[in-house]
Amino acid sequence: MSKLFLKAVIAFLVLPGTVAFAVPWWLLRPRVPTDFTTLGGLVLAIGVGILLWCVRDFYVAGRGTLAPWAPPESLVVCGLYRWSRNPMYIGVLFVLWGWALGFRSGVLAVCALLVMLSFHLRVVFGEEPWLARRHGGQWEHHKGAVPRWFGAL
Repeated sequence: MSKLFLKAVIAFLVLPGTVAFAVPWWLLRPRVPTDFTTLGGLVLAIGVGILLWCVRDFYVAGRGTLAPWAPPESLVVCGLYRWSRNPMYIGVLFVLWGWALGFRSGVLAVCALLVMLSFHLRVVFGEEPWLARRHGGQWEHHKGAVPRWFGAL
């Protein structure tokens, strides 16, 4: 097992693992409901699939991880990054909305909304300026061709 692969696994467990899995369970404690809707499970599963796809692209195409301490060496513009500049965040949000829908939880819905806002602020004021400095023209081209979140520019 390579050192980079181990870093990628740890980054996945620490970052989206905390936001998308540990925090919702913590918010539901001490009584986690036992009934879970099918719709919630579907939304959650889509989110996990998106997350795993993005982590793979960061590792394979970018030769890095999703963690700020071991970012991809090159800009990732393949896979889901052809349709959104931030599909990993979208994946986390699908997971959070899956929990909220699955458990019919207003608390988890508010959590998802707050995380949506924090992701947007992080992207606009932190990641995008950093990507512009690090990847220059390649970032500018990607930014002009792919929407920040999803849909058409």
